[in-house]
Amino acid sequence: MERFNASFPFDRRLYRQDVEASIAYSRALERAGVLSAEEGVALRRGLEQVLVEFQAGRFEPKPSDEDIHTAVERRLIELVGPTAGKLHTGRSRNDQVATDLRLYVRAGLDERRAELRVLQLAALGRAEQHLDVLMPGYTHLQRAQPVRFSHWLLSYFWAWQRDVERLDDLRRRLNVMPLGSGAIAGTPLAIDRQALAEDLGFSRPSENSMDAVRDRDFALETLSWASMLAVHLSQIAEDLILWATAEFGFVRIADAYSTGSSLMPHKRNPDSLELLRGKTGRVVGDLVSLLMTLKGLPAAYNKDMQEDKEPLLDALDTLGLALPVLTGVIETLELRPAWMRAALDEAMLATDVADYLVRRGIPFRQAHEITGWAVRRAEALGLALGGLPLQEWRSLSPLFEADVCEVFSWERSVDARSASGGTGRQAVLEQIQKAKAALSEPGAARW
Repeated sequence: MERFNASFPFDRRLYRQDVEASIAYSRALERAGVLSAEEGVALRRGLEQVLVEFQAGRFEPKPSDEDIHTAVERRLIELVGPTAGKLHTGRSRNDQVATDLRLYVRAGLDERRAELRVLQLAALGRAEQHLDVLMPGYTHLQRAQPVRFSHWLLSYFWAWQRDVERLDDLRRRLNVMPLGSGAIAGTPLAIDRQALAEDLGFSRPSENSMDAVRDRDFALETLSWASMLAVHLSQIAEDLILWATAEFGFVRIADAYSTGSSLMPHKRNPDSLELLRGKTGRVVGDLVSLLMTLKGLPAAYNKDMQEDKEPLLDALDTLGLALPVLTGVIETLELRPAWMRAALDEAMLATDVADYLVRRGIPFRQAHEITGWAVRRAEALGLALGGLPLQEWRSLSPLFEADVCEVFSWERSVDARSASGGTGRQAVLEQIQKAKAALSEPGAARW
């Protein structure tokens, strides 16, 4: 039962947050008159020593250390004597763990945000570097229309930008302090909770003690955010895995992010990207796990909530590895523009042919049908679409003139998509400027 009940093996990672919250709470107890100034100083010195022991790897746990809170308190008593027992006055492990976990997640999210910004910066740099590289764009994994490689890469930049914005939004709700809520009903002490919140960098104290000790919305939001980000990482990984195959040959993954086969000497496996794709299931599983833990709980704290930490720690750890790895893949990615261009097929300009007819007054649906006939006629004759003789074009519509051949230019097709958000050169340059502006915005940096 002791082993089943214990959380110290995993919540020991909250040692810094537990000590910091305890130091702040000792000051609150001093202000409330529960501790003398001398007692407060002694407790803080003891807590700082406990922190040093954890940081140096010298902290010696004992079988009685059920969780990080009891471990810190036990060691504090050993260091400063019975005075340490006063630190828990008016405080419960219920509001203590809720506070520690928020502090830990806040720090973890700040780290992931910084790593995500580095990833965005890497993508933006490669987009600028390869602004004019053209490649097939795909829908349904079928060649659709020509696009710029830079446009494709920026599509992920903007997905990651939404991830940053979601992080900033959830952090505001996370940054509320439960400490001072006690076990369920609040504290009878004259604790200045606003001052305590400011000491710990929270924006405000919680409004309701029962809600404060039960609330794990911030944990669910964090895991939901992590799942969405992981899905975005998996999606770009899938693109690059496909493009690194011999069948595509668009890119080459650097050796540092590839592995060989134990049997076949010629293999270069994109294991970094496959692991990014695979670990997405792990992060999504963390979210589902906590949702199932919380779904049927009655009011206030229940021991089931001990299961909140491992999914959170796992998701933050996983992204802490995944983001720098993907950044490295992008920074070292070798493009093969000639292969990309060779994959362009004139049938991908069929929409441009339809647009040609639209400019001559034909409704798009009719133009679409005529162009479809042209594609099938070219296939029947064994020709590229642009190789159809003029008489074949005119047999489909008298509106086709000799200038229809001008449609069959990759650069012209791409640059025709010049409206905001398109793949035209000017539109991509505008995207790049907007991306730079987004990276320079402080956002909720100081919340």
